Amino acid sequence: MSAIPSIVPVSELRQNASELIKQVGKTTEPIVITQRGHARAVLQDIETYQQIQRKLEIAELLARGEAEIEAEVGTPFADVIGSARQQVKDAAV
Repeated sequence: MSAIPSIVPVSELRQNASELIKQVGKTTEPIVITQRGHARAVLQDIETYQQIQRKLEIAELLARGEAEIEAEVGTPFADVIGSARQQVKDAAV
């Protein structure tokens, strides 16, 4: 991502929506949309958005796992691996 994002007023978005969509698709750089001089939204290509959402899901799962470890809740790793190995053996039979 560039150091200085593109900033576009909502009036320009209304007039040039198609061109701005092409721009974010080509550059993968987000465009900040302003309204009355304040940032209100971000226009972003779908692939980058989906990548960010996947990374967020992983981060949330990691945070939940860390919380479970601290609270000593959940199944020990060795037990999970043992169970997985047993399921693989049972499926092979």
